[in-house]
Amino acid sequence: MELRHLRYFIAVAEELHFSRAAERLHIAQPPLSQQIQQLEAQLGVELFHRKTKRQVQLTEAGQVFLQEAYQLLAQLQKAIELTQKTGRGEKGQLRIGFTSLVTYDLLPVILRRFREQFPEVELILQELTTTQQEQALQERRIHIGFAHPPLEDNTLNQECIQQEALIVAMLETHPLAEQEKISVRSLVNENFIMFPRYLGPGLYDQIVSLCQQGNFSLKVTQEAIQMQTIIGLVSAGMGIAIAPSSLQNLQRVGVVYRAVEEKTPLVETAVVWQQEDMTPVLQKFLQVVRSV
Repeated sequence: MELRHLRYFIAVAEELHFSRAAERLHIAQPPLSQQIQQLEAQLGVELFHRKTKRQVQLTEAGQVFLQEAYQLLAQLQKAIELTQKTGRGEKGQLRIGFTSLVTYDLLPVILRRFREQFPEVELILQELTTTQQEQALQERRIHIGFAHPPLEDNTLNQECIQQEALIVAMLETHPLAEQEKISVRSLVNENFIMFPRYLGPGLYDQIVSLCQQGNFSLKVTQEAIQMQTIIGLVSAGMGIAIAPSSLQNLQRVGVVYRAVEEKTPLVETAVVWQQEDMTPVLQKFLQVVRSV
């Protein structure tokens, strides 16, 4: 049995007339009759009562087969559409790794734009450090990551999507808060709140480098893992923090952000992926990232 048998049968069942069905199918009437006879022979039942040579009526078995044929063709059409959407990157699954830093600026905009364009793609998000993202990409647990170079694995594809300067977060009552820009040297006696170096060695070393420009080593009095926790500790008066400028979008009562007077190292954000694991969905996602 082939698909054409189903389509021929449906045409005859709907028209209840071989000539009209043949005209609708753009074939001659004799071959159509032969195909229906072949179908009945394969099934071992009569599908039509032949009232005349051309006019017919569905048997009870024919009525059942008609409903099943409709469902079969509908399922086939669904399979075709699903396959085409998947091939075009409009349907599927995308596992994304990200650092907490990108949630304050880049990531929400990118995700919103992608969801608008490709609502049928399932997005699975996982917060990971840059090092964890490299490992997750190597183990195929994520398809793409938002990380902060430098990377240890130079086999990964990476594309810089943002560079931002470092700023200072402090209490609004801090004496230095009155200044529009703050010199690094004026931070020499400050208590710093930092994250452990293993969570983001690149950013950590950039902050250390900035303090070295002011000829001092930063005095870390408190460590926290999450950026929002660091800013929370700043609001509690536990110290000051140096962070990428996108963190200004994290508003906390009593905390102000000030630019650094000197030129600071630039914190880079990159999308990272394995080229050999490229999929249509990942291609579409990268297009959205670049457009944003």
